[in-house]
Amino acid sequence: MLNRHWKKYGATPGMSGLRELSFFLKTAFGGLVTIEFASVLVPLLALWELAPRQGWVPDTLVPPLSRVAMTMWDMFVNHGLWGHIAISLVRFALGMFFALFTALPIGVLMGWNLFLRKHALPLFQLLAPVPPPAWVPITIIVLGVGLPMQTYLIFLGAFYPILFNTYQGVKETDPRYLASARVFGASEWTLIRSVYIWHALGPIIMGIKIGIALGLVMLIIAEMHGGRSGLGYMLLESKEFFQMDRMVVCMVILGAIGWFLIEVMKYVEAKLALWRVGR
Repeated sequence: MLNRHWKKYGATPGMSGLRELSFFLKTAFGGLVTIEFASVLVPLLALWELAPRQGWVPDTLVPPLSRVAMTMWDMFVNHGLWGHIAISLVRFALGMFFALFTALPIGVLMGWNLFLRKHALPLFQLLAPVPPPAWVPITIIVLGVGLPMQTYLIFLGAFYPILFNTYQGVKETDPRYLASARVFGASEWTLIRSVYIWHALGPIIMGIKIGIALGLVMLIIAEMHGGRSGLGYMLLESKEFFQMDRMVVCMVILGAIGWFLIEVMKYVEAKLALWRVGR
């Protein structure tokens, strides 16, 4: 039955997957493989290599690009960098999961229901201005040093951007859409599922993007304060031994992880929020 369905539309699961992969790669890397971007990137990389080599800046503070590349290779081959990346990603995934699991429904309910908004929103507005790093000491005292502390801090960094963007997107749903749906007998649950959430999809994805960035910040802070693994720990260890090249490697990897996750969210938005494509 499934094969007949694919044949009916002239496609197979494998072909569909390849098309989606091609679309994602085009979305993610399209802006990087242009002459305009190369005209900026190549001179910057050349300057990065030449400035310390020519003594324009101290190479102890700014290691050349070639040295950073060799250090990265050595860290992957001989120092278990893959393992540290995997551990950091697991911690980050746990924190983001709990942030999404709580912030999305709370934001939707506050945007949908005036009673819940009046009771819950002031509390979150009171707590949100507290910088997430300020929670580190009390979190260590309460949860100790380990995975619960790290997960909670990542959760804390990602929670508020997702919550407030979801709330704002749902709250600003066009009343004409709601009125039209009610004319056809739509229930409140149907409105939430089929109108509010879809109307707020753009702000929700933007909140997740911001949450990813802040979650990565809190990941590094958490790993610097507890544990002996992860990219944050490697950054701290490299700082203690003044190994600038290793520090730069960790920063490059963190930037690459953040960039990739943001591109994944852009792909999700392009596939789901079709009305926003081209804006």
